[in-house]
Amino acid sequence: MSATDEERLARLALSQIFEPGDYRIVGATAQLGGVKLLELLGTGEHDLPAVDVAERLRSVDPWQQLEIGQRSGMRYVVPGDDEWPAQIDPLDEVTPLYERTGAPIGLWVRGPLSLSSLARSVAIVGARAATTYGADVASGIAADVGRAGFTIVSGGAYGIDIAAHRGALASGVPTVCVVACGADRVYPPSHRRLFDVLAREGAIVSEQAPGAAPTRLRFLSRNRLIAGAALGTVVVEAGRRSGARNTATWATRLSRSVMGVPGPVTSGASEGVHRLIRSGEATLVTCGAEVLEIVGGMGEYLLNEEPAPSLPRDQVTLNEQRVLDAMPAGTGARLDAIAKASGISIILVEGALRVLAGRGLVTLAGDGWRLTPVALQRSSTAAS
Repeated sequence: MSATDEERLARLALSQIFEPGDYRIVGATAQLGGVKLLELLGTGEHDLPAVDVAERLRSVDPWQQLEIGQRSGMRYVVPGDDEWPAQIDPLDEVTPLYERTGAPIGLWVRGPLSLSSLARSVAIVGARAATTYGADVASGIAADVGRAGFTIVSGGAYGIDIAAHRGALASGVPTVCVVACGADRVYPPSHRRLFDVLAREGAIVSEQAPGAAPTRLRFLSRNRLIAGAALGTVVVEAGRRSGARNTATWATRLSRSVMGVPGPVTSGASEGVHRLIRSGEATLVTCGAEVLEIVGGMGEYLLNEEPAPSLPRDQVTLNEQRVLDAMPAGTGARLDAIAKASGISIILVEGALRVLAGRGLVTLAGDGWRLTPVALQRSSTAAS
């Protein structure tokens, strides 16, 4: 199944007239379809005084845009195509943020990976000025989640974004990069090698026309697509004000899972993440297994919490514990001294010592009873 050429061209034309995510147009496009809406705009039947639609329509050539994109190895995907990611459609129901909302009119895709792979995907975003800790965690989570069959989504930026893409690629798992410029451009320019690999093995996705430059508003608009494409969004390092927190806000509005990786409490790079966790907007995660437990199907990735290793001292009775506590760590102790310090009768102390000796926790030496190295290991139930 595929959208008609007429609908594809109409949406291409609309994408050249309006900025992506323009809340005034996305809803009408979803309800009327591109062909009908373009027809109404051409007749002047609209209420968009700030946009000279007629003038812009005269300068639009969707066929030319399609040919330019195809020469760069791109395709234009619209609703009705087999690979259209239906999970982004609920964006049409989200209230505007920075005057942006709604599912995209269409998506330029560069790379062989089908957007249908986004049906099982996780977004990983975070600070551009990432620390080594943050980059390592992002890369590790991307690899673990990707190997479990999820596509990794991020934005191709410095820091956490590129770490997530690299973690996925290094593990041979699919990754999608959503950009705020044309899908044929490399931004930032220093990431050309990564983008070349994505174009060969993954997918670079954009609402922008080929050659379009990135702007602040386009980044904000792009963030809604990252959140909308994924089942859940993981934030690894984010300042108090950051694009990653903006992406988390979109995920929250879509009722998608938001997860946050904690960092040092003294790190400004993690301040935004800590606020998300503290407010309850994000669930604390520390590894890929915990992410999978949240985004997976019911019972699909249950995380078995391993208890602390059991030590011989964990199994003692109350009286035996009192005897152990009464014994000095570095010297031997006589039976009567242990009884006095523990508050237990000599008979009970003697019986407890023999049991403890059998477990290798105490030994009788020339200067009295001594604790063994085994007994000096900290009990998992000991008070801190």
